[in-house]
Amino acid sequence: MTKEFSADLLVVGGGLGGVAAALAALRSGRTVILTEEFDWLGGQLTSQAVPPDEHSWVEQFGVTRSYRQLRNGIRQFYRDHYPLTAASRAWGDLNPGAGHVSRLCAEPRVGVAVLDAMLMPFIGGGQLRIMKPYRPIAAEVEGDMVRAITLVHRDNGDQIVISAPYVVDATELGDLLPLTGTEYAKGFEAQSDTGEPSAPAEAQPDNVQAVSVCFAIDHVDGNHVIDKPANYDFWRQYQPDFWGGPLLGFKAPHPRTLEITERSFTPNPDDDPLLVDADQRRNAGDSNLWTFRRIAARRNFVPGAYGSDICLVNWPMIDYMLGSIIDVSEAEKAAHLKSAADLSYSVFYWLQTEAPRLDGGQGFPGLRLRGDITGTEHGLAMAPYIRESRRILPVTRIVEQDVSMTVHGNALSRQYRDSVGVGMYRIDLHPSTGGDNYVDVESAPFEIPLGALLPQRVKNLLPGGKNLGTTHITNGCYRLHPVEWNVGEAAGLLAAHCLNNGLSPHQVQADDNLLTQFQARLHAEGIEIRWPDVRGY
Repeated sequence: MTKEFSADLLVVGGGLGGVAAALAALRSGRTVILTEEFDWLGGQLTSQAVPPDEHSWVEQFGVTRSYRQLRNGIRQFYRDHYPLTAASRAWGDLNPGAGHVSRLCAEPRVGVAVLDAMLMPFIGGGQLRIMKPYRPIAAEVEGDMVRAITLVHRDNGDQIVISAPYVVDATELGDLLPLTGTEYAKGFEAQSDTGEPSAPAEAQPDNVQAVSVCFAIDHVDGNHVIDKPANYDFWRQYQPDFWGGPLLGFKAPHPRTLEITERSFTPNPDDDPLLVDADQRRNAGDSNLWTFRRIAARRNFVPGAYGSDICLVNWPMIDYMLGSIIDVSEAEKAAHLKSAADLSYSVFYWLQTEAPRLDGGQGFPGLRLRGDITGTEHGLAMAPYIRESRRILPVTRIVEQDVSMTVHGNALSRQYRDSVGVGMYRIDLHPSTGGDNYVDVESAPFEIPLGALLPQRVKNLLPGGKNLGTTHITNGCYRLHPVEWNVGEAAGLLAAHCLNNGLSPHQVQADDNLLTQFQARLHAEGIEIRWPDVRGY
């Protein structure tokens, strides 16, 4: 017998956007059911094992109050539970991994612990039910309204049906959009459609950014070489046309210039973590792959606590470009994800056996896969890192001209009357299934328009992450951790606001007075909707 559940808000997908949507509605007094298909909440931060990609001002402004609480909570967890040195414990902007990609590189389990802690009071109070591991398989739709979602348990096949007056699609691929018949875009839009300078002449719906299966490694004494992966010989000779060498190698295009550059790899450099400057304005940080996304710097901890740094591998060579996993059969999707995992194992084996060393030798046999860090027995991340989703056809579509510095110069991007948040990141598109090289464009600090969270037709389904109304190009800067959180938080607050006031989301967006009232609610919740004016007064 299929069990049925109901709540004020159903959030399908427990990534950063899903958790933020749930918290926002819960703070507004509403009941929430949050579902997730993997064992951990947190998505790209945790199960996908990607340290947060953030803008240069993240410690001062440009993120929501609750996202800052998450970041502060991660730092406090380390201070409370980890054997930090006195200097690292006193470091206000503690960066546990001292990675160059972010001012807050940390182990995924800490993110899980802090997210769970943020949600726990609402579980105890009976407002929140978390259901995992479940994935959506069907929807009940009546006209322009979504009535219920059917989900299946990953392990035992049990099905449940959840109904709610509002539904947030916070899945990694926008899975509810086809299930509910919500109109959506995918892949590369045509320039004739969007007017974007970087768009192709014709639409390429199956041309999407590479997925990556990340993994954590350390380096200790001994020989830890794994068995040769079955498809290693294929990946060892594979070379994209634009790569400048084999994919398995330290040579790759520079994302911003497309020049072929060679990265270095030096396990456990004896660097001082307190001196790491994780500011991508000054340094992209990827010249040394070991320190690029390091998530545990052993010198942050008392001697002997860590025998090695822990390095998170999310490097160009693990980008899987051989096919899309959107709108294909389950069998084809599984085959592509297995191939992506095979590529990651092959990269690791190559590092252990063939990677050139500074001393002229080959291979680093002391490297170990740290599946204990990523929560898996197979050694890789729990979930694939998804950069690009299906995207709603919205009331307001965000296009390249709205955010590109080529258009705006060194200024803020387009300002929206209906802004519900802010973000900042370069338009950072990885190589794609259509054979495209990097597209990496300077962007200006941007806003998140409420109209980009509203499907044109469907009334009660809201995007909670990468499936908002961007294009293939602008997805490149709206897909990162703090923006995903902001999108989800705004969606959760909007659903609660509409329930509390008898309104619809489209009414709020269209009416200036109703919009002003909702934006005041956002302000009270600590959500910045404009970039600050920092001139003197």
